Order: sequence, then structure tokens, then C-alpha cells
Amino acid sequence: MSASNHRDQALQQLYPQMVEWRRHLHRFPEISYKEKETSAFIAGVLQDMGCDVQTGLGGYGLMVTIEGESEGPTVALRADIDALAIQDQKQVEYASQVPGVMHACGHDAHTATMLGIASYYMQQRKQLSGKRRLLFQASEEISPGGALPLIEHGAMDGVDAVYGVHLWTPLRYGQVASREGALMAAADEFTIEITGKGGHGGLPHDTVDAIVVGSALVTALQTIVSRQVNPLHPAVVTIGTFQAGHTNNIIAGHALLKGTVRTFDPKVREDIHERIVAMVRQVCDLYGATSTLDYRMGYPPVVNDAAETRRFYRVGEELLGSQAVETSSMVMAAEDFAYYLHHKPGCFIFVGAGNPELEAHYAHHHPRFDLDERAMLVSARLMTALAEDYAAYPVV
Repeated sequence: MSASNHRDQALQQLYPQMVEWRRHLHRFPEISYKEKETSAFIAGVLQDMGCDVQTGLGGYGLMVTIEGESEGPTVALRADIDALAIQDQKQVEYASQVPGVMHACGHDAHTATMLGIASYYMQQRKQLSGKRRLLFQASEEISPGGALPLIEHGAMDGVDAVYGVHLWTPLRYGQVASREGALMAAADEFTIEITGKGGHGGLPHDTVDAIVVGSALVTALQTIVSRQVNPLHPAVVTIGTFQAGHTNNIIAGHALLKGTVRTFDPKVREDIHERIVAMVRQVCDLYGATSTLDYRMGYPPVVNDAAETRRFYRVGEELLGSQAVETSSMVMAAEDFAYYLHHKPGCFIFVGAGNPELEAHYAHHHPRFDLDERAMLVSARLMTALAEDYAAYPVV
């Protein structure tokens, strides 16, 4: 039996356990920066395997390094462990038992997959060349995220290459996709507080209407992308929250706006930041209001290494067939996996988890989000194949 067939067979045997782990995690989700029990569960499973686990890394992150008996490179593989503040609306036996919290992005499956990979490598240490560093990263969903603290605790020390996977319901089960260069966007966020002058709804001339000011500002901000950014440079400015007023006959004196900016190009990113600062000041001045702007630069773009992306295409086609491997479009969602790629060459990959027949077709962060669990096996096969290929052929 070839090494690849042996690996696939071993992972296939671990797949039912991956499903069990995933469903346990799905029932008991924890949001970013609160993953105490999730981290303890992961640590317990890893310790039962015989792993030497580092815990409490930048909050609730964990790290395991599995060393083979022969010399070779150190390859890092990463999973994220946090859930979202969303009420689970699925009617399944493994639905979330925590009110208002659910795994609506697949991180439970990422974690279960990585636990399966850990079990596989612990069984294969005698045949393993080099080291495999498995990262269970907390707090991906909320900036500043858990990647930087994990890196500060040595996650990338001595690493030669790093790979990560996101199970992706927009991509049908059985397909995998990535792209060379920029794959996912930078994500910045801002909060605008507008202070006007409240008053009687029938006497607007005695007020400074914060709703009118905020509405003018929302409209103005939309012109940044439509009229001030080169159409060939992808960018998004979205206002996600507009809060003001509380009844029909009182003019609001305060308004709160929250939004996000998504870009790929560093200059476009900075230009949009500058335009938002100027627009907030100028629009509020025009209407006689004052403002406070809190603008936070979030995750940078995910930029895949060229050589490691070529490795993904080659290994993916060998593993799954040429029809299963796609070139992804650029995606305006963001990922703090970007920080690992600032330190080491690597590749971030989408693994198809969508299947309408299983109700696994809702968007990520939707209250009925679910996935085709077989994608975990595809993910495990792909990540271990990439790691073993790097160990055999570090230069491609």
C-alpha cells in the first residue's frame, strides 16, 4: 500500500471520531475571548492521545508540536476554535445548547479536523519526517484576534511552512479552491458618534437632528468607493449599525454608526481611512453637529505564497482529481491567518462544505448555518498531504 493510501485509510478510520468531536463542540459553543471550556476540551483530547500541549496562549489558544523520528522540516497547520453570538435556528440533534451562541462559521469542524490530524500524527511518529506544529487558535472572529498572541508565544518559531483551511459552504462539497497572492481582504472597523441637539419633533429649527446628519453621512460615505476608488481596485464601505432616537415626536440629539472597510491594496486602504476621517468632520460641521470617530485597522489581507499555492494545486489534483481543484475569486471576508503568512510562506485554502440536500447551503454567520461533515475528511487529507509533500519536496 502506498504512503498516501495508508494515510487516507487511517484518516478515514478517524472520521467518525471527528464527527463526534465536531458535534460536541457544536452543542457547546463559546464566543471569541471566552473559549475556556472549548480550550479545556481540546487540551483533554490531546492529552489523552499523549500530546504535550501548550495551553493559555494569548488567552485560550493551544499548540502541539509532534516530532517524528527522522530529520525534516517543521510544518504548521492551523485551526480556529471560537463561535459567534448568533442564535442557532437549526432543527438538528447537535444544535447549540447555549442561548444566543452558535458555531455559524465552521470553526467547530476546523477544530475536530485538527484533532483528527493530531491523532493521525501521534500514530505515525515513527514514519514522520520533521515536526508538525498544530495550532488551535482562539478568537479569530473578533479583531485583534488570536493569531498575533499565538505568534508571540512562538507558534512560528522554527516553522518552514504554514497551511490553513476554511470549510466553505459557498463551495460545493468535493471541491477545493485557493489562489496565488491576495485571497481575502483586509478588514477595518469604525464607530462614529454624532452629537447634535435634540428637541421637539414639531420644532426642527431649534434642533440639530442627529438622524439627518447621520443619514447624510451614510450617503456621503457610499461615494468613497463609487467615485473615489479606482474601479479596478476592490473595496467595500459598509454601515452595519445606525442607532438613533426612541419615539416619533422627538428629534434625536445623538446617533451611533458602526461600519467596516474591506480592501486589498494598502494604498486604497489608507486612502479610504483618510476619506472617512475627512467626511465625518466635514458633514458634521456642515450641519452644526460634533462627532467622535474611532477607526481601528484590523486584519491585513490574506496573501498566499506563490510557490505554496502551486503546491496546493499540484497536491490537490493528485489527491482529488483536476476537476475538484479551482482557482478562487478574491473574497471580501477577512481572516487573521494573514498574520502567519507575514512570518512564513504558506497557503490558505477553501474546502467545499456546501450541500443543499443536507441543508448545508446557508451563508456563513447565518443562524441556520451547517456544513457537509464529509468536508472534514477532505480537509484532513489535504492538509496532511500538503505537509508530507513539503517534507519530501521543500522547494517547488
